[in-house]
Amino acid sequence: MEPHTGHYKRTVEFSKDAINVFFHILTRCNLQCAHCYINPEQHGRETLPVDRIQRWLDAFLPGEREVNVIFLGGEPTLHPDLASAAAYARRAGYASVTIDTNGYLFNNILDKTTPAIIDYISFSLDGATATTNDAIRGAGSYKRCIEGIGKAVAKGFSTSLIYTVSTANICELDDMTDLVTDLGVDRVFIQVLGIRGRSGTGESNTRGKIARVSKRQWESVVPAAAQAMAKRGITVTYPKVFLSDGEKFECAGLVAENYFVFPNGRVYRCPLCEDFPIHGMAFENDRLVNTPRINETDLFCLNIPEGCVMNRLVQPGNISYGPDGVPEYRIACCMLKEEVRPA
Repeated sequence: MEPHTGHYKRTVEFSKDAINVFFHILTRCNLQCAHCYINPEQHGRETLPVDRIQRWLDAFLPGEREVNVIFLGGEPTLHPDLASAAAYARRAGYASVTIDTNGYLFNNILDKTTPAIIDYISFSLDGATATTNDAIRGAGSYKRCIEGIGKAVAKGFSTSLIYTVSTANICELDDMTDLVTDLGVDRVFIQVLGIRGRSGTGESNTRGKIARVSKRQWESVVPAAAQAMAKRGITVTYPKVFLSDGEKFECAGLVAENYFVFPNGRVYRCPLCEDFPIHGMAFENDRLVNTPRINETDLFCLNIPEGCVMNRLVQPGNISYGPDGVPEYRIACCMLKEEVRPA
C-alpha cells in the first residue's frame, strides 16, 4: 500500500489459474475508428452463426481452471444473437462474461440480457469531450456512448470504460476522472495504442493519423491519471509497457492462457501477431487444433535485449537505442498490467 496516495498499486501477474477467451464474433462495425486493430484480410468478414459460436465456446471447456469470455467485434452488439451467445456461455460454465462495445448497443441488447448473465459491459471512449473523441471514433459517437453507459448503469449492469491513449487524446486523460465518476463507471482500462490493423498498416482515414505517445509522455501522464481515478473509488488497469531496471521479462504466451479468436477460425495467443498469418491455433471443422510450425509460439521463447520479441518485430519504432546500439529500455509483454485500486 502507498499511504501517501490512499490507494493500492500493483503489477498484475499473468494468471495461471484462469483462461481468457477474447472472442471476435464478427468484424463488421458501424464506426471506422482511426486506431481500429481489426484487419478483415487477416481476420475474415464472417458473422459467426450462433451454433458455431457455441461450439467454439465449448472448445475451451471443461477444465480445472475457470474460463472467462469477452465478446468483441467489430461491434458485437451488431450480432443479432449476441444475447443468446452470452447466455450459452453462462450456462456452459464460463466464470465471467463481458461485452466490449462502442456504446450504440444495437439490437436492444440491454433488453435481451441481464446483469445475472453479463458481468461487465465495457464501453470504448477516447476523449473527455466530443471534439476529441469524435475526431478519433466518428461524428456522434461520444454522445451515443455516454447515453449507452447511462442506460446500462440504470439497468443495473456493471460497466467499465476503455480509453486508448494516443497523441490525439492524451491531453484529455486527466479530465476523464470527473467524467467517469459522474457516469458511475466501476472500472477504467487505459490502453496503449496498438500498431496493428488500421494504425499498423497505414490505412488512410478521414480523421487523420494518430500515433503512440513517447515513453516520457506515458510515464508522466498515465500513472498519475490512474491514481486520480482510484481516489474517486474507481479501479484502473493499464499496460506496464516499460520494464524497470532489473525486472524480468516474461511472455504471456509461455506462462498464461489467452486466446484471441477470430471469425475465420484463426486463434492467436499474442495480440501483436494478429496482422500476420502466424496464429498458433485454428478452428478446423469446429475443433481447436495447433497450426504447423513455424508460428507465433516458436517466437515466444526468444530472449532479446529489447524485451518483447513481437514488439521488436512488428513495432520497432517503440524502442530507442543508444549510440552503442544498446536499447535504452525494454518493452514488457503487452498482457502485463498495472492495477491501481481504491484503498
